[in-house]
Amino acid sequence: MSDRNQSAGATGAIAFSDGTVFLGAGAGRVGTAVGELCFNTAMTGYQEILTDPSYAEQLVLFTFPHIGNVGANFEDCEDSTTAAQQAARGAIFRESVTPPSNWRAQDHFDTWLARQGIIGLSGVDTRALTRHIRQSGMPKAAIMHAPEGEIDVAALIRAAQAWEGLEAADLAANMTADAPFDHTERLWTLEDGFPELEDSSFHVVLVDFGVKKNILRNLSDVGARVTVVSGDCDFETITALSPDGVVLSNGPGDPAATHQRAGVLISRLIESGLPLLGICLGHQLLALTLGAQTKKMDQGHHGANHPVKDLQTGKVEIVSMNHGFTVDPDSLPEGVEQSHVSLFDGTNSGLRVEGKPIISVQHHPEASPGPQDSFYVFQRFAEFMRHASGD
Repeated sequence: MSDRNQSAGATGAIAFSDGTVFLGAGAGRVGTAVGELCFNTAMTGYQEILTDPSYAEQLVLFTFPHIGNVGANFEDCEDSTTAAQQAARGAIFRESVTPPSNWRAQDHFDTWLARQGIIGLSGVDTRALTRHIRQSGMPKAAIMHAPEGEIDVAALIRAAQAWEGLEAADLAANMTADAPFDHTERLWTLEDGFPELEDSSFHVVLVDFGVKKNILRNLSDVGARVTVVSGDCDFETITALSPDGVVLSNGPGDPAATHQRAGVLISRLIESGLPLLGICLGHQLLALTLGAQTKKMDQGHHGANHPVKDLQTGKVEIVSMNHGFTVDPDSLPEGVEQSHVSLFDGTNSGLRVEGKPIISVQHHPEASPGPQDSFYVFQRFAEFMRHASGD
């Protein structure tokens, strides 16, 4: 393959750090971006996926071939702050972006991609890309959209090779809320859209590492008024807000890197006796603070069809997942137990602490996108707060 490729009629490409290159049709933003390539097996919810702050500095390959039918709208974005508006860097599809055909659509998905700053690529063999990830792990990659067909393949490979990757990267530092804000919006209904919480039963402080909006809505739906604070917040600031419980949110990057910044806060929260709920990155940060270890996964878990078993009830639920690091269950200290496990590969998907109101889950219980099997996690957290308040 020549350094510059125009003969194939390609207007887009993706190159891996090992020199592998796929040519196709560009979409969305014009330009080049680098990131870690992962595949997502969800059949719906592409807008929620691409605005999930946990996908920062990643390129999302959709295994479902037809993307775009639902279009895009202003309600289904999952970023909660200005800092988190740039999440995924790129998106790869088998077929060209489908025109919208949905009553909620407000925009063509291709137009939305460009406005969101996401580079798209279609017309590539997504099955071959998925096999490559399954066999070799999630590669460092560079993606390009060049409408005139000027694709410098060698430069694209060099860009992929030069990218530092996600390990040791505290990406959550770039996703956090700049200033505290309150949230009272509840879950969407067909009749009322997103109704406001009128009478709250609890006050929850959420430590923001890149929180998804539907996590906030689920908390409001169980009666919690939520105050969102920065991931750099200190313990005294949180306790001054007199919370009934604290949530450690989802977010991107290497949990070990973020733990260096947030570990002291989380340790003091554990010692305080306040009810704690960790989600995704928050789950990993909680595990690290309790004395466990995390490790990088080869292909990660990304999709809305992952089976997880709740070891407390024996129930198997189908959940949404998005993580490339995992808690090592063999490193759990005494008094910390697995509460959930993935039935795909047996990896850890939840923790509980003996004798303390502390729980966490690796998966995304807010179901955006994905099934609603795990909404009970928020109810379980609410029960902790209700018991702690003596109600």
